[in-house]
Amino acid sequence: MSDLLPPALILIIGGLLLPAMKGRGRDILVLGVPALTFYFIWAMPEGIRLEVPFLDYMLVPIEVTTLGRLFATVFTLMAFVGGMYALRQATSRELSAAFVYAGGAVGVTFAGDLITMFIFWELMAIGSTLVIWSAGTDQARQAGMRYILMHLMGGVILMVGIIAEISRSGSVDFTAVSLEGIGGWFMLVGILINAAAPPFASWLADSYPEASPSGSVFLSAFTTKTAVYVLMVTFAGTNILIYIGLFMVFYGIIYALLENDMRRILAYSIVNQVGFMVTGIGIGTPLALNGVAAHAFCHIIYKALLLMSAGAVLHQTGKRRCSDLGGLFQSMPFTAACGIIGALAISSFPLTSGFVSKNMISAAAGYEAMTVVYFLLAAASAGVFLHAGIKFPWFVFFQKDSGLRPKDPPINMRIAMGIFAFLCIGIGVYAAPLYNLLPYPVTYEPYKASTVVNYLQLLLFAGLAFFVMLPWMKRTLTITLDADWLYRRLLSRFGNVVWFALVAGYEKGETKIRNRAESLAGLSDMLFNRKGILTKTWMIGTTATWTISLLLLYLVSYVF
Repeated sequence: MSDLLPPALILIIGGLLLPAMKGRGRDILVLGVPALTFYFIWAMPEGIRLEVPFLDYMLVPIEVTTLGRLFATVFTLMAFVGGMYALRQATSRELSAAFVYAGGAVGVTFAGDLITMFIFWELMAIGSTLVIWSAGTDQARQAGMRYILMHLMGGVILMVGIIAEISRSGSVDFTAVSLEGIGGWFMLVGILINAAAPPFASWLADSYPEASPSGSVFLSAFTTKTAVYVLMVTFAGTNILIYIGLFMVFYGIIYALLENDMRRILAYSIVNQVGFMVTGIGIGTPLALNGVAAHAFCHIIYKALLLMSAGAVLHQTGKRRCSDLGGLFQSMPFTAACGIIGALAISSFPLTSGFVSKNMISAAAGYEAMTVVYFLLAAASAGVFLHAGIKFPWFVFFQKDSGLRPKDPPINMRIAMGIFAFLCIGIGVYAAPLYNLLPYPVTYEPYKASTVVNYLQLLLFAGLAFFVMLPWMKRTLTITLDADWLYRRLLSRFGNVVWFALVAGYEKGETKIRNRAESLAGLSDMLFNRKGILTKTWMIGTTATWTISLLLLYLVSYVF
C-alpha cells in the first residue's frame, strides 16, 4: 500500500476532513495526518512507484527521488509544526486549506511528469488563496484576490510552456528543460512568478502579512520553495538564474530595510533568501545544488520560526508596526529568545542552521572562480544580518519601551516555536543528518577556521553599521512603492484615461449620428407624412402629366 498511495493525498484528504471534526478528534487529525504522511514518504523506496496511462502518454504520479524526498520531508515537518502552532488559534477552514496547500507541495515533489506537477501546482494556488482569505478581514480578501490573479497568470504561462515543451520533445517527463525553444522560456517565467522574482515579487509582501498569524507561517514554507524545487529539476545550471537570483537578493534587502511592518520585513526577507537559492541553481554545480537544497530545508524552519515569533507578538498585542512595538522581551522572554535564534539562523551565524547551508552556495561560487558573485553574496549576507538579524528583533523586542506588557503566547504556540528553535541550533551544531539527505555526496566542511572568522567579522561589522546608522533605521508611517505600482496604479490610470477618451469620442459621434438621424427623419416626414409630397392626394390631370413626363424621360434616356 505504501507503494501506491501518494503521500500528497493523505494531507489533502485529511485537510478536507478537518471541517467535520471537532474537539480532541480535530487535534488528533491536525497532528496525525502530517505524521502519517511522513511515514509514507519514507516507506517508499526510490524510483517510479505508480504509472497511469493518459492519452498517448504515461503519467507518473509517484516517483521518489532523493531531492524530492528531502523537500517532501521538510514540507511535512512544516505541516506538523505549523499545525501545532495553529492548533488553538486557527479556524478549521484555515487548517483545511493549509493541509490541502501542503499536500499540493508534496505532490509536486513526487511528480514524475509535467502534467501531474502542474495539477498539484495549481492546487497549491487554490489552497494558499484560501489560507489568506481565512483571516476574514477586508485587507485579506483584497490581498487574496490580487494573489490568486497573479498566480493564475503564472499558471497560464507555465501551462503554455509545458504544452509547447511537450510538443517539442514528445515527452511529458519532469526533467531538465532547455531554453532553446519558446516552451522553456514560458516555463521559466511561470516558475519564477511563483518564486517571487521581480518585477512580480510584490504579491508576496502584499499577501502574506495579511493572513492570520498561523496562516502567514504556512504561506512562508510552500509556494516559493516548491518553485525552487522545480527550478532545480528543470533549469539547474542555467546562467541567467545567477543574475536573477542576485537581483532578488538585493531587492529583498532594500525593501526589508525600508519597511515598518514586522511581517512585511520578514516577507521581503523571503524574496531575499530565495534569491540565494536561485543563484545557486544558476551556478548548477553539485556543491551549489547541495547548498540550495540544504538552504531551502533550513530556510523553511528558521523563516517559520521568525514568523511564529512575529505572529505571537501580533496575537498578543494586536500590533504589527515596529514603531508601535518595543521592550517586549520583558514580558515575552520565550518569544524574544525564539525570535533571536531565528534571526541568527537567517544571518548564517556560526552554530546555527543557516551557517551550514547558505555558505555552501557562496563556496560554490568561489570554487567556480565567480569572484564578483562570491563577493556580492558576502555583501548580501551582511545585508541579511541588518534587516532580519538585527532590525526585526531590535525594534520588536528591544529599542524603546512601548509600555506593552503581553504574556508569552499559549502553550501550543510555544511548543511549535521551541521545536523549530531547537532544530535551528541542532542542525547548526551537527549538520551530518541533513547532509546525508542531500542529492549529491557532501565533501564540504563548514567549520573551517578561516570561514568562521570571515563570517564573524562580516556579521560583527554589519552589526556595528546598524547601530551607527540607527537614526536612519527608525521607520515612520510611510508607503513604499514597488514594481506593482506600474500595473496596479499607472496602468489602471492609463486605462481610465483611454476609457474616458473612448466614452468622449463615442458621445461626440453619437451626437453627430443623432443630428444626421434627425435630418433624415425630417426629410422622411416631409416626403411620407399624410400631407407629404409623395403621399398627399393629387389631381388626376396632374398625375397623368407626371406619368407622361416620366415615360418621355425614360424613352429619351433609352434612345441616347
